[in-house]
Amino acid sequence: MKKQSGFTLIELAIVLVIIGLLLGGVLKGQELINSAKVKNMASDFKNTQVYIYGYQDRFKALPGDDHAANTHIGGVNAAIGTQNGVIQGAWNTTTDGDESCVFWNHVRLAGLAPGPTAVSCAANNVYQPKNADGGLIGVQSVSGFSTITGMTGAYVVCSDGILGRFAVQLDTTLDDGETSTGSVRAVKSGTPSAGLTTAAINLLPSDTYTVCLTF
Repeated sequence: MKKQSGFTLIELAIVLVIIGLLLGGVLKGQELINSAKVKNMASDFKNTQVYIYGYQDRFKALPGDDHAANTHIGGVNAAIGTQNGVIQGAWNTTTDGDESCVFWNHVRLAGLAPGPTAVSCAANNVYQPKNADGGLIGVQSVSGFSTITGMTGAYVVCSDGILGRFAVQLDTTLDDGETSTGSVRAVKSGTPSAGLTTAAINLLPSDTYTVCLTF
């Protein structure tokens, strides 16, 4: 009769150690990917502020609101604004004539930001910038802003479709770590204003949120 052979305890221990190392490497790799994604999203908010201040410093006007855009930056579709000190229109507008849409045309033609300059804010477009998760990034003046109530400042930048766990990390990176207070706040995607208090305090890691920063 043949003697049956199997793994020894040492062999099993070695296999378990290898599996543990592989799992640890996978988890660490995912952690690094997530960290890089949050840093990328945080940069979106910071860069938009730079676009506004850089344009103002150069042309003494707001991008999107610049009434002399044709003179300042030239190019195709350099629409002129009202120059009333307000970036009019919603941050997630689908109307090409809104200053919040033309904003991207102005900062790109001015050489401040990368991306296409042919104005097109239709749904699912490639003109407006997207965050690392493919959510829309937009900007407008706080005057007329309704996505999240109670925020103060001159301008607001919003980024949509952000997972709850990333939204909390973003708030910790950019503000006070509490998504219902301060200059960075979050609301569940698709529910402007309504439910801000409960959604912001009890963010679910796998749900998607709109994160907004005022400055």
